[in-house]
Amino acid sequence: MNNLETRDFLETMFIKYCHPDFIVNDPISIPHLFTKKEDIEIAAFLSATLAWGQRVTIISKGKDLMTRMDHAPYDFISNASERDISTFASFVHRTFQGEDCMYFMYALQQIYKQYGGLEAVFHSGYLAEHSIKESIFHFREIFFSFEHLLRTRKHVPDPVKGSAAKRINMFLRWMVRSEDAGVDFGLWKSFSKADLICPLDLHSGRVARRLGLLARKHNDWQAAEELTFNLRTFDPYDPVKYDFALFGYGVNEKF
Repeated sequence: MNNLETRDFLETMFIKYCHPDFIVNDPISIPHLFTKKEDIEIAAFLSATLAWGQRVTIISKGKDLMTRMDHAPYDFISNASERDISTFASFVHRTFQGEDCMYFMYALQQIYKQYGGLEAVFHSGYLAEHSIKESIFHFREIFFSFEHLLRTRKHVPDPVKGSAAKRINMFLRWMVRSEDAGVDFGLWKSFSKADLICPLDLHSGRVARRLGLLARKHNDWQAAEELTFNLRTFDPYDPVKYDFALFGYGVNEKF
């Protein structure tokens, strides 16, 4: 494909997959259970954290977390006692286990009590250079500033060490982007969607390489930046909207 054909293909797939029907079978369905900003962003962060493996399982586990939080994530995070948090000791999703889950609940509680919430922490890293990489790095530093097990750190990827940080980039897409279809939430007005980095995984990477949008062989942070740079040639104001096209096509159709 030439550039015009690639852009037309991406636009067509974006329109096809950025649709309310997309929500039902995607982890984004978990934060869509709520209407309050804090409930949405907490549910979104936890759902994105669990987002590897089969989507049916991810959604089921996300609903399990919401049930354990009495379907009121912000209220739970704000008021949970040590005993309340201990109810997550039995939670397991792949390598994300009870000890990890309990720490996440505690760290989120401290972030809302001490730092003004998730948006404030991510934004304080983003502010200086409008850098998503710095935003994620800063958040990670704050998130793990409390006593924790070393094993838990792997569940928040570090782009400075080369991780593509797919799940965090997906979470940021959910929070920052807004569009008429109403799939992403567009709650965090302090960020520009032009600065977002495209979530990169096996499916989106495979399609991107076939389209000539990604030359790097490894799905790491450098590859995510390369892909996003090329997507900006088609839409400099909203390059990450094409995540719908790349991921949706990669999962659902034969190239």
